[in-house]
Amino acid sequence: MTTLPNAQTPKRPSLSFTCDYNEGAHPEILRRLIETNMLQEDGYGDDQFSHSAKEKILQAVGCPDADVFFLCGGTQTNATVIAALLQPYEGVIAAETGHIAVHESGAIEHGGHKVLTLPGHHGKLCPEELKAYLLRFYADATWPHQVIPGMVYLSYPSEYGTLYTHAELSAIHDICQEYHLRLFVDGARLGYGLANNACDITLPQLANLCDAFYIGGTKVGALCGEAVVFPQKAPRHFFTTVKQHGALLAKGRLLGIQFDTLFTDDLYFRISRHAINMAMALRDVFQRQGIPFFIDSPTNQQFPILTTAQMEDLKEKVKFEIWEPLSDGRVVTRFATSWATTKEQIEELEKIIRGEE
Repeated sequence: MTTLPNAQTPKRPSLSFTCDYNEGAHPEILRRLIETNMLQEDGYGDDQFSHSAKEKILQAVGCPDADVFFLCGGTQTNATVIAALLQPYEGVIAAETGHIAVHESGAIEHGGHKVLTLPGHHGKLCPEELKAYLLRFYADATWPHQVIPGMVYLSYPSEYGTLYTHAELSAIHDICQEYHLRLFVDGARLGYGLANNACDITLPQLANLCDAFYIGGTKVGALCGEAVVFPQKAPRHFFTTVKQHGALLAKGRLLGIQFDTLFTDDLYFRISRHAINMAMALRDVFQRQGIPFFIDSPTNQQFPILTTAQMEDLKEKVKFEIWEPLSDGRVVTRFATSWATTKEQIEELEKIIRGEE
């Protein structure tokens, strides 16, 4: 490889708020992985750590007879659960901004299931609009010739950091029951949804309102992995479906140890609350500079609105996400905190915004 004269590698910003999985894993998880490294255990999740983690999760969700499975990542989890719960001729309803509709490279459609999108209201489905859609669908005499809705997919929190209230989730659950739809909740950031003051739903209540959900690890302190919970038992041969979708780790202990650690001494929720506290501190930084927000998000995702000049100046020193342009030329951006965000990073961000660095 020839290096051009005077060529310089572009300097990358050292401060990043692009997502909640920039860092590796919580130190306690790394300690446990090292501590147990030389122990011999059976594979595919049939190890002591996975069994222990499942028992702790069953206790946390208040469903002693539920089924729990550990999968390797979020996209694999969404694709696997949807494939297992739907018939080949069924589709899944999601908000037009839903993760499966936008940011999973067509993984659901690749598995043979159409994503049926409805308007998203700051990331959320409206129960009344869901009911109206289903009424229109079955009022059409040709509905047997169409992709039949078989599931409703929600993210908690949504892709805009917003939360469904208990009343909204209950309304959607009731509609699903009426129309024989499965309700699946994507919990990639579940800890950040449940750990803030705006949340009015508990983990057991969530389990009682859906057919399947998952507890995200990748974005909440783990190296990787998601814990899928089926409160009313898993579909038949779900383990085999997991393997077909490439979501099964031979060294299942790696996921078991991580979730066993996360659900010991309330670690999962303690680190989630830390991320929320850092997000509120981050929000204060922007507000002190008179920078408005697109929505009032109570979670670890914050959406400040920047002018083009502000955005160009800031991105030289800080990494963040460009979310969507506004009609007046300004841009909605996303800044995400995580279990690993520090007060020092927030303070550094404020100095940069104030032009002190």
